[in-house]
Amino acid sequence: MESPDQDTILPESIDEKYWHAIIHNDNSYDGTFFYGVQTTGIFCRPSCKSRAPKAENVLIFQHVEEALARKFRPCKRCKPTGERVPDQEWIYGITDYIEQHYAEPLTLDVLATVSHGSPYHLHRVFKRITGRTPVQYIQDKRITEARKLLEHTGLTVTDIGRHVGIPNSAYFITVFRKHTGLTPAYYRERHENL
Repeated sequence: MESPDQDTILPESIDEKYWHAIIHNDNSYDGTFFYGVQTTGIFCRPSCKSRAPKAENVLIFQHVEEALARKFRPCKRCKPTGERVPDQEWIYGITDYIEQHYAEPLTLDVLATVSHGSPYHLHRVFKRITGRTPVQYIQDKRITEARKLLEHTGLTVTDIGRHVGIPNSAYFITVFRKHTGLTPAYYRERHENL
């Protein structure tokens, strides 16, 4: 989280008054500009109460249409387009984030922060839309990627676990077995014999 101190070095593309408005949630700038966060693909009003982004990840837009043209999604919390973001679109943004960041530590709180929602609401809507909880979705993605690595690389099981975001080897083996019915080593052995 970016702190609103004077030591922040702003990229040339961000005017100091805009940055001040973002970190202080200044609603007097609403409608004057919008800001997008490149790491999440979400854009907001200056008054958005979401956690302040890092300055180097921020893009400034003068109009909503600019943000939408750059494929940014409207924030579900501050509704910069003035419309409610449909649940399916919101969840699509979260699944897209998981696809890109599955190897990182992902928790419900992390997903709620990047998607500008509450953990409880996110969990409930995610399960309704996808049929799985966020944790199940993340684990499915990690195991899918682990299978590919077991089939196509010589990486150790420990390294593969780290690669897919499960650094604890014993836990990785347990999760892999739960999903596939096989240990990672046995999965690799069976695949090599096909």
